[in-house]
Amino acid sequence: MDEQPSGRHQGPLRTVDVARESGYSLQQVRDLERLGVIPPAARSANGYRSYTQVHVRALRAYRGLAAAVGPVEARRMLPGLWTATVTEAAAAVGALHVRLAREREEALRAQEALDAVRAETGTAGVERDGDAMTITELAGALGLRPSTLRFWEQEGLLAPERVTSLRARRYGLPDIGAARIVAALRSAGYGVPAVRELLGTLHRPAGLEETQRVVRTRLDGIAARTVALLRAGSDVAAVVTTGREPPPDSGRAGVV
Repeated sequence: MDEQPSGRHQGPLRTVDVARESGYSLQQVRDLERLGVIPPAARSANGYRSYTQVHVRALRAYRGLAAAVGPVEARRMLPGLWTATVTEAAAAVGALHVRLAREREEALRAQEALDAVRAETGTAGVERDGDAMTITELAGALGLRPSTLRFWEQEGLLAPERVTSLRARRYGLPDIGAARIVAALRSAGYGVPAVRELLGTLHRPAGLEETQRVVRTRLDGIAARTVALLRAGSDVAAVVTTGREPPPDSGRAGVV
């Protein structure tokens, strides 16, 4: 049983009140309580649930975290915030901001690499012998291990020429450009299937522009997730500090 008779209430909230204020359905409120995203509701003698504004703030915090890092991780994280110390909880939330900042930096590096590849497109002259690279040279230039380039080749992302009786790999200018694009997309967080699909578009007239558009879309997505996390800040802070005092700000001690 979840609902008390309808009517204006003062103080405790019914399930329907929490659903209305949080934007979730009645069943979602019950499910998120069962998963530990919000604390267990108090139960009256007749079994009715009784919530408070703390539950509403917790659900709003979950909504913001889900938009920032996905619902699965948000469901994993919220129960821990209820039992962690303020210091531990603040560190966990801070790590989310760091992760998003890192994703943005990686996507920006990918964008820069694609811009460089585009700038070189159509400007290169005839390939000379000294332009080609061995697998060791290319790996060093990209800051990767040779085994990474071998893996990409196995996955169909690269197709270097094989030369000499030992069938050593030779990366010409087109192969080097492809490797730079793969490295850019992988560093931006794209999985091998997505990179393979994008590489398949490069032979089209607007192939490189399409790849750049995909990276820009990722940057827009990271920005939206960052804003969602910022918007969730006050609700997450309420979850973190409920029933606990935040640590004193020693750096401001004595300031008047």
